[in-house]
Amino acid sequence: MRRPTSRTIAALGGFALLPALALAAPVTAQAEDRPEQWRGYWVDAFNAGIYDAEQVTELVADAEDLGANVLVVQVGRRFDCFCNDALYPRTDAFVDPAPYDPLAEVIEQAHAAGIEVHAWVNATTLWNSATPPRSPEHAYNAHGFAAEGEHRWLNKRADGVEKVGNNSFIDPANPHAVDYVVDAVASITENYDVDGVNLDYIRYPDYNSGDFVNDWGYSEVSLARFAAETGRTDVPAPTDEQFSDWRRDQVSGLVRKIYLAMYEVDPTDRLSINGITYAYGPATYGGWEGTRPYRNVMQDWKGWLDEGIVDTVTAMNYKRDWVPAQAQMFDEWSEALVDYRAGRHVVNGPALYLNDVDSSVEQARKTVEAGFDGWMGYSYANATMAATASGDAAVKDAERAALTDALRADVLADEVVVPEMTWRTAPTTGHVSGTVVLAGGAPADQADVVLHRVDGPAQKVLARTDGSGWFGAVDLEPGRYRVQVVEAGAEGTASAFVTVGAGAVAEVAVRADTLG
Repeated sequence: MRRPTSRTIAALGGFALLPALALAAPVTAQAEDRPEQWRGYWVDAFNAGIYDAEQVTELVADAEDLGANVLVVQVGRRFDCFCNDALYPRTDAFVDPAPYDPLAEVIEQAHAAGIEVHAWVNATTLWNSATPPRSPEHAYNAHGFAAEGEHRWLNKRADGVEKVGNNSFIDPANPHAVDYVVDAVASITENYDVDGVNLDYIRYPDYNSGDFVNDWGYSEVSLARFAAETGRTDVPAPTDEQFSDWRRDQVSGLVRKIYLAMYEVDPTDRLSINGITYAYGPATYGGWEGTRPYRNVMQDWKGWLDEGIVDTVTAMNYKRDWVPAQAQMFDEWSEALVDYRAGRHVVNGPALYLNDVDSSVEQARKTVEAGFDGWMGYSYANATMAATASGDAAVKDAERAALTDALRADVLADEVVVPEMTWRTAPTTGHVSGTVVLAGGAPADQADVVLHRVDGPAQKVLARTDGSGWFGAVDLEPGRYRVQVVEAGAEGTASAFVTVGAGAVAEVAVRADTLG
């Protein structure tokens, strides 16, 4: 499923079309008769599951018992990789030594069983130990507390804190950090036959002063870029709406950049994100923009579905079914997720570890009845409350088996296939990936770009460059577009042309005069 590609930006005024791949081998007639439903586990890398080949064999067998068709396997925990061939350095965890490659082993065994493998990557969690990582190339060592200026990627809280306990995070407003994450994710899809990538912690951190405010985003680079964008000279408060919108846009820009980078490598790979569902749903808070995911951690996953820069939201709908208030939360978020689907896929992800078997079966029933595109349990390691409370591997295995039997005897009895991404398998639109550079070669940060279709029905699309001068636009009607840089609301003279094809990414570079 992999396809190498050049990610070099085309020369001024030029473009490159990356053709959609032919699909893999056709689905068998037997599989075609099965209903579509994503079904699987999140497999975290803090517990047993992928540390050696024997664990992987047990994992795949357990997934087959569940009738699972997807395993979302934690590959990137803290800017490390449970793999041997990626930009992230190999993990320090006590996995079997190389040449054992955890990701490669899971792919080999799961694919042989007809199960998809999605690489689960924590996007912004840098490190969480008092002992630094061994690799000098690890971002914590190269761009953490010893680094300065733009090379210091750490997120900072309004009170100056950069580490909470042993937890540190990268700032999604730092262009160098963003590009590193994008390239690291792309390196996994380039070098491994994964079926997709699942982004976790694609947001600003927790540890805030309130439930509806975020206190992070105060790194030197972040404040300087915000000031350059707004012309403000003050330090914005965490509650400042303009600053909150700006920070939210930084996360959305990272998602957009990963989506198109993955598409260039392999258009058949799925991008899913772990959607936050803190507290009650939009029904209680008067709509999406009143919820905690949007206000508390700056994660606009509804906007990502609307724009089409994610294929699937795997919602972390972690609620205790046996607590009435949390059962209401689960129901409110379930209703919102299905309503917000926007032509993509939404998967409900209950917290198995917070519930007993009967409660998890009930949440699975609610998931199917609500019309979700699938169900995925967190987590494989701890499938019930009793499993979470026990340190005995035999207890954990027995609890997982009991849950599997109950689900298969009831709501998950059918054999199912992963829902088809028709927007990828039969695309009718295309995408643009571009850069804007100044006369001296520096990237144009936070420049407005307008794409006008010039050879057919009028279509006008707005985009915005990031700190590397990059911009992206998705789901454009095929045709020829003029790409113009806009300043102060007026269309400038800097422009280039690009041709968009269905199921392809067109690349374009624009050289602009110095922007104000």
